[in-house]
Amino acid sequence: MTGMTLTERFLNYTKFDTQSSEESSEVPSTSKQLVFAAYLKDELVKEGFADVEMDEKGYIYATLKSNMKKEAPTIGFISHYDTSPDCSGANIKPRIVEHYDGGDITLSEGIVSSPAKFPELLSHVGEDLIVTDGTTLLGADDKAGIAEIIQAMCYLRDHDEIAHGDIRVAFNPDEEIGMGAHHFDVGKFGCEWAYTIDGGDLGELEYENFNAASAKVRLRGVSVHPGYAKGKMVNANSLAAEFVSLLPKDETPETTDGYQGFYHLLGIHSNIEQAQLSYIIRDHDRQRFEARKAFIIKCAEEINKRYGEGTCEIEVKDQYYNMKEKIDPNMHVIDLVLMAMQQCGVPPCVVPIRGGTDGAQLSFKGLPCPNIFAGGVNFHGPYEFVSIQVMEKAMQVIVRICELTANYID
Repeated sequence: MTGMTLTERFLNYTKFDTQSSEESSEVPSTSKQLVFAAYLKDELVKEGFADVEMDEKGYIYATLKSNMKKEAPTIGFISHYDTSPDCSGANIKPRIVEHYDGGDITLSEGIVSSPAKFPELLSHVGEDLIVTDGTTLLGADDKAGIAEIIQAMCYLRDHDEIAHGDIRVAFNPDEEIGMGAHHFDVGKFGCEWAYTIDGGDLGELEYENFNAASAKVRLRGVSVHPGYAKGKMVNANSLAAEFVSLLPKDETPETTDGYQGFYHLLGIHSNIEQAQLSYIIRDHDRQRFEARKAFIIKCAEEINKRYGEGTCEIEVKDQYYNMKEKIDPNMHVIDLVLMAMQQCGVPPCVVPIRGGTDGAQLSFKGLPCPNIFAGGVNFHGPYEFVSIQVMEKAMQVIVRICELTANYID
């Protein structure tokens, strides 16, 4: 048993670079994730968990055994250990800002986290904030969730007076690239329901998320010496710009919020002869989602009408769906969280996720799995921070869910 505090546990996890990669076909997508996974597995063994195992793909499962004689539902808590490809996760230098006063935070020379730009900071005046040095992300998404789950289980282990049934925990790679639940063994996990601890600020509870798809657009040009190109050259760079112009300019991430969907251009790789555009497509409403996919395919067909068949190829793949349709028949899963939050003095903030979690895919694999706050703010970038006090509240909510579930009667 390590005797680590929640803060110490989280800070220790940030030492590991676990960035995933969309360019990889391996599982996990980066081998460095397995370094942390092995460490995490050993930690679970040292903390006295039962049934600790890690498969060849880096999925970790463990159990805190029931301390009751009567039967209770087996529930689970899940977090991912990869960090986003959007920003470096190497050589993270976290710092604790004690008793935050509401002003600007200088992360490093010339890099300032200001409430003028990030008003979320003002919700945490008086709290102790863990920040970066402005050159990397922090990794609270989702190492804060891992720390909170393990700390909660250790608390239950050390407080036998709190009755609880079997509790399963699981930690997985590659959530940030939409692959985290693909190899998750729901049967092995063996839970009636579960929660991902992967949400944002205090009180967030999410059981609605985007329907999601990816689109790969490939454009073929014709390269000719520019001095003799008239009537011959087809510039794939220009084709890429033309394709982008066909999509609605007011349906992008920077122009939408709430339940509004979007097309998001992730990247363009192009030259005269060829171009590739990578998109993600998102919408909460299933019908609008299907219409978006049909429209982007229509845009590809329009390019072919203008420049000839085969100029544009498009591949659209579904990634995950809105978990709401799987949670609605199992609302006791939400009721328990709301009750736990109330008893822990946490005001619930039920919001739709403008993104997705592993819980969305797991819900469609037969494991109802809403998402609970882990405390991080400004994920995926150097201005990410997490409040120590919010992390502690998340841990308390996990403990209370376990206690309430011990007395749950269907």
